[in-house]
Amino acid sequence: MKKVFKTALFTLLALFYQSAAFAQCAMCRASVENNVANGDTSIGAGLNLGILYLFVMPYLIAMVIGYFWYKNAKKKKAKIAMH
Repeated sequence: MKKVFKTALFTLLALFYQSAAFAQCAMCRASVENNVANGDTSIGAGLNLGILYLFVMPYLIAMVIGYFWYKNAKKKKAKIAMH
């Protein structure tokens, strides 16, 4: 159990410890470059944050589902042990 906890902790830390990963699709990049050429730099920062938000949400949902699944399995295991 200790090994599983250490592995899970290391994996989570490795996933959350990352430098700013700003990636854009080709169309988004062209739009941002056009705006920067016209002097507007604020849209690029907002676009990058939106991409990161969309990237993180599925992982958060999976973590919440996994947490409740683990809690439910632990309760069932405790019920079986009591009988």
